[in-house]
Amino acid sequence: MNLPALLNQAKQSFAAFWAARDSRERAMLSAAALVVALGLGYALLIDPALSGRDRLNKNLPVLRQQVAQLQALAKEAAVLSIKPDAPLIAMSKENIEAALARNGLKPQSVMLTSDFAKVQLAAVSFAGTLNWLDDMQKTALLSVVDANIITQDKPDMVNATFTLRLPRND
Repeated sequence: MNLPALLNQAKQSFAAFWAARDSRERAMLSAAALVVALGLGYALLIDPALSGRDRLNKNLPVLRQQVAQLQALAKEAAVLSIKPDAPLIAMSKENIEAALARNGLKPQSVMLTSDFAKVQLAAVSFAGTLNWLDDMQKTALLSVVDANIITQDKPDMVNATFTLRLPRND
């Protein structure tokens, strides 16, 4: 059967059912249908809206606090971006040796050629070497181009050769 025929049959069945009821029973069925429709309307439309509104009202103070924190962080970031960075040290043999000495390292040799520096270290602390490399990256923007590290029998002791390079200004 097709849909219009099914709808027509249902309409006729309901009309026969409705005609068989007296007026008081029709009024009771109509009132019950109205109560069911109102209950469904409340359960499906009104209650979710009210509970959602209550949930949002509870979350609103937390969200406002987060917005205030983000705005404060944004202002701090703007202030920090205006401040000039610490001046970079120039790449020189003396500066490299001074940085090595600050980290308790004694170089075997330091050679400079244009944008490159080659540093050889013998029997030095690996942790101190890493601290020195971090210091050189932060203060002189030097980066490691080549590294050769050989461990020794003692813990934390290495022989190392590094080739460092100034950043390119491309």
